[in-house]
Amino acid sequence: GGPGAHDGQEADPLMRLHPEGEPPMKTLHVGLDDRSYDIHIAPGLLSQAGALCRAALPRAGRLAVVTDSHVGPLYGETIMSSLAGAGFQAELVTIPAGESSKCLSMLGRLYDAFTAQGLTRSDGVVGDLAGFAAATILRGVDFVQIPTTLLAQVDSSVGGKVAIDLPAGKNLAGAFWQPRLVLMDPACLRTLDDKTFSDGMAEVIKYGCIRDREFFELLDRCGSRAGVMDHIEQVICTCCDLKRQVVLQDERDTGLRMTLNFGHTIGHAFELAGHYETWTHGQGVAAGMNWAAQLGVGLGITPPEVVEQIRSILNKFGLPQDIPCPWETMTEAVGLDKKRTGDSITLILLERLGQAVPRRMKKDQLLELLEPMCGR
Repeated sequence: GGPGAHDGQEADPLMRLHPEGEPPMKTLHVGLDDRSYDIHIAPGLLSQAGALCRAALPRAGRLAVVTDSHVGPLYGETIMSSLAGAGFQAELVTIPAGESSKCLSMLGRLYDAFTAQGLTRSDGVVGDLAGFAAATILRGVDFVQIPTTLLAQVDSSVGGKVAIDLPAGKNLAGAFWQPRLVLMDPACLRTLDDKTFSDGMAEVIKYGCIRDREFFELLDRCGSRAGVMDHIEQVICTCCDLKRQVVLQDERDTGLRMTLNFGHTIGHAFELAGHYETWTHGQGVAAGMNWAAQLGVGLGITPPEVVEQIRSILNKFGLPQDIPCPWETMTEAVGLDKKRTGDSITLILLERLGQAVPRRMKKDQLLELLEPMCGR
């Protein structure tokens, strides 16, 4: 979860969600040779976490369960009980909720917790920040992702990118480290506040923009949180499948996977402008997609009507179309962009709704195009 992600709403008792028994489970397989894993999606899945983790980690004895101060009180007891039932020795490690915890000092705290528990390379950990700790302690231990926010379920938990933030910017220290298993329980989304749900919708909309026009049109027809929740398993499954297809073709982010960053180059500037506190990641990406669409129109790549389609759907889900950004912040963020090599940068644009294309250009050329948009 993110800052305030699960504030103020009680979790539904899992048994009450499906009194008639466990619902069918949707499974996607990410086939990456010895790094392959399954993504399981079903309401009530948290109560099955122990059995599913045991199947994926047959040799593991100990688990460190990493959560934050919002998610732990809601779901920690369910997870720990399920893991104990499957024979794991599990310890709950709770970190403060919020982006500020994704830092070097918190990474050190996780290292200390893992070593104190006596984890070995046959054991595992669960979490997001924990993914980077898992990738780097003991030269790599297994980990399982159990995302509880919409953004994490449709995006950050799949694909094996793990990272922490540095003072210079987001996700600048990271690794590619695939999970051994991903468990997604859509019932967890019921405890999200509206702002955090909308935050995740930016990434959901992104998938429609770059890979699937029909999916975009479905989201547009849903038009609200309630409408999306009526189709939530389909929405999560579609996003994960689209990302799975991209990762299978480009695990290391050298070509096609870059298209998943549509809206992110400019979006990171918006986040930086608010010191990662004023604007959420999803809000930054939303406005970044609008700006990228406008840039695409100006370059003769994007049809003009795409801009209005994106603006309309952002408005329906309470996402910003524009965010004020000082010119100095924009130049700093573009200079830090991980898609930059030398003095060139790869910007993701839309040839049409549902079809993204990378456009390589000089950093100075991009900044020249962005200058009037920043009010210079």
